[in-house]
Formats: sequence, C-alpha cells, structure tokens
Amino acid sequence: MRPVTIEPGFVRTADGSALISIGETRVICTASIQEEVPRWMKGRGTGWVTAEYAMLPASTGERKERDSKRGRPDGRSIEIQRLIGRALRVIVDFEALGERAVWVDCDVLQADGGTRCASITGAYVALNLALSGLVENGELSSLPFTGTVAALSVGVVDGRALCDLDYSEDSRAEVDANVVMTGDGGLVEVQATAEQTPLSRASLDELLALAETGIAQLRAVQEEATGA
Repeated sequence: MRPVTIEPGFVRTADGSALISIGETRVICTASIQEEVPRWMKGRGTGWVTAEYAMLPASTGERKERDSKRGRPDGRSIEIQRLIGRALRVIVDFEALGERAVWVDCDVLQADGGTRCASITGAYVALNLALSGLVENGELSSLPFTGTVAALSVGVVDGRALCDLDYSEDSRAEVDANVVMTGDGGLVEVQATAEQTPLSRASLDELLALAETGIAQLRAVQEEATGA
C-alpha cells in the first residue's frame, strides 16, 4: 500500500468559486443559486441541487472538442455530472434549503486522472461557500447540510494498492475505483472495475481503507477552505 500523498489544495476566487488542485488535475467549481426550483418541484417547499461537468478543450494533451460544437454533452460528461449531483444531494437537507435551486458547475482546466473525484470534492466546497453567503445575508438560519462529502480514486497497479491514480497509473491499472464518502465514513458510491483479474473481497476492503485515509486528508483541506 502506497502512503497517501495526494497534496490537495484549494484557491477561493473573488466570486466565491473553488479552484481545486489534486496533483496535476485542476478543476474550477462554481455554485450558482436560483430563487426557484424546477417546474416539477414547485409548491413542495423543498430545494434542489444539481451539477454540470465539462472538460475544457486544452485540459488534455490532445485538444478536446467542445460539447457546444457537437450540440450535446458526451456520454462520459453526462455520467460524471449525474454522479456529482447524486453525491451532493446526499448531504443536503432540502427542506432547510427552502424552495431554491443550486447549480454546481465543474470545469476541468487540466486533467491528469481523477477528474470526477476532484470535481465532487471541489463541488462541496463551492456549494458550502455559496450557501454560507445566504446565511450571512440572513436568508438561511444555518447551513442546510447533514454532513460533508469528498471523493478519491484508488487502484491496483503492478500488484500494489495506490491512492489518487494519475493518468499513467490509471491507464495500466489492474483495478481502479472511485470512492465517494461522507465525513462520517458512509459510502455514497463505489465505482470499481477489474481490468485483468477479478477483484477479491480482501482487495476491495484494502482499497476502501486506503480511500478512507485519503478522503480524511481531503476533508481537512475542505474544512480549511470553508472556514469550518
């Protein structure tokens, strides 16, 4: 098992967005609040949180075509933005949020593996900063959270369990997994794939333990960024 050396960092921008850097992966996350909910939710007295995800053209070695040029997001982007939305909704009290919607946009500036995990971790910070503004303005009595959430990639490369796989490691991993976890250790989602040989229960437990250790570091950095 490799020591956890994810070296995460946040930069809070002037507009309250969060720029997260984990290794060579950088994602800017912004939360925008709308004082209304989607039509299908009106009148319920509860709010909604959703997300969008995109990789900018120069985020990878070879230029990535913009979704707007194709006329629609690609399947991978849709899968990831749904994952981000699900992860955030797990820790939001929608009744306390009130009848308002929050859109969280995650745009990958530079990709070197783990972009969906970095997006979830940064999205929580952006959401926290945005809702803190409502508390400061007296529009909410307290933050409508039931917990925190963060995510990290883990995997097995050359027979070793590794944390926070970069692109070169992910591309040759025997097993890779994305783990989304709440601050109290609850599992929100585990996406694990064995590329060559089946994953044993013992190996899965080892990867989950490694992810939990790394996510604890991410949570500490989230707290520092949000002033918790």
